[in-house]
Amino acid sequence: MVAGERWCVVTGGRGFAARHLVVMLIQRGVYSVRISDLGPTIALDADEETGVLGSAFKSGRAQYVTADLRDKSQVLRAFNGAEVVFHMAAPDSSINNHQLQYSVNVQGTKNVIDACIEQKVKRLIYTSSPSVVFDGVHEIINGDESLPYPSTHNDSYSATKAEGEALVLKSNGSNGLLTCCIRPSSIFGPGDKLLVPSLIAAARAGKSKFIIGDGNNIYDFTYVENVAHAHICAEQALASEKSIAEKAGGQAYFITNMERIKFWEFMSFILEGLGYDRPKIKIPAAVVMPIGHMVELIYKILAPYGMKVPQLTPSRIRLLSRSRTFDCKKANDCLGYMPIVTLQEGLRRTIEAYPHLKADAKLKMDGTSKVSATLPSWNNKQLLAVVLIVAAYYFFFVWGKLSNKTQAHF
Repeated sequence: MVAGERWCVVTGGRGFAARHLVVMLIQRGVYSVRISDLGPTIALDADEETGVLGSAFKSGRAQYVTADLRDKSQVLRAFNGAEVVFHMAAPDSSINNHQLQYSVNVQGTKNVIDACIEQKVKRLIYTSSPSVVFDGVHEIINGDESLPYPSTHNDSYSATKAEGEALVLKSNGSNGLLTCCIRPSSIFGPGDKLLVPSLIAAARAGKSKFIIGDGNNIYDFTYVENVAHAHICAEQALASEKSIAEKAGGQAYFITNMERIKFWEFMSFILEGLGYDRPKIKIPAAVVMPIGHMVELIYKILAPYGMKVPQLTPSRIRLLSRSRTFDCKKANDCLGYMPIVTLQEGLRRTIEAYPHLKADAKLKMDGTSKVSATLPSWNNKQLLAVVLIVAAYYFFFVWGKLSNKTQAHF
């Protein structure tokens, strides 16, 4: 580092939203940016190599450092000389592994806080989640920050993110460290490797015809650049004069696009934009839930043998079928946050970012007949999974009806 340079650190800096924040920070020019992540080295994508990030690495305004948050010594090294830390690292929310989620979201966050204090970092902005106030049962309509943490969360990710958030809020003011937490709702946009790819994978497998629930559940989605912008607004507020910083510090903030939409309407816009049919067949969540429980059980058994994380889990079913909307008034008042990209524009940019996932791109790439393209090729593990799912279906929907002993649990 050059004397006089101001540095910030982005943990989990190669993640989806974090990449957008890194670029926005570099473009802003206030700080040089240190990207912290698990990989031993950083491999830039082609567009990154020729873009803002590639230029920043060449000029020395960006650095990469390997750091596992569970190892405090690595975190201390990553934060050396930094003025600000944006703590965005977290395991994939779809992995319902409590030990993994706790080790990163709680123990790792404690290491982040301790390292900030020891390295005299001035500001810590933590990327939390609206799921910290969601119990998986009750819908949230226009929820604000007065909502308490529930006694039981929807999954391990939500529970451990709530614990991590509480630690960050409690640390505000410790040895001069100012903190706050950002709760972005349902992030989408270019670079997403979960929502859009999994949605199109389902469409190509003929599984996107179905709506879980009545299809009327309302959601708040947030375009990824608005999420990055919210983090910068938070940092600016904490760096402002004392009265503003004290008002902003030690608080959590919901962040959305401020444009509510039906969940399944949003999904339909993406599907239709990429050339697929919108879902139309409605299935009650109570009907799907038993299958979700069995799929989750199968995953626990087969995960050591390479089974991918399933999408149809009980926690995911609850997220797909319930309304969750949030009020951004506090973020606007205390942080000056307002979305910089509209929902419609965000959807347009998102659809344009996935030309390889378009329906016609799939047809051109396959070069196979419709019949052969629809025939699945099973390995032994997949076949076992299918057999178990069929057995589960029989147990819950056939034998269960005959015995009147099977119930769907939420």
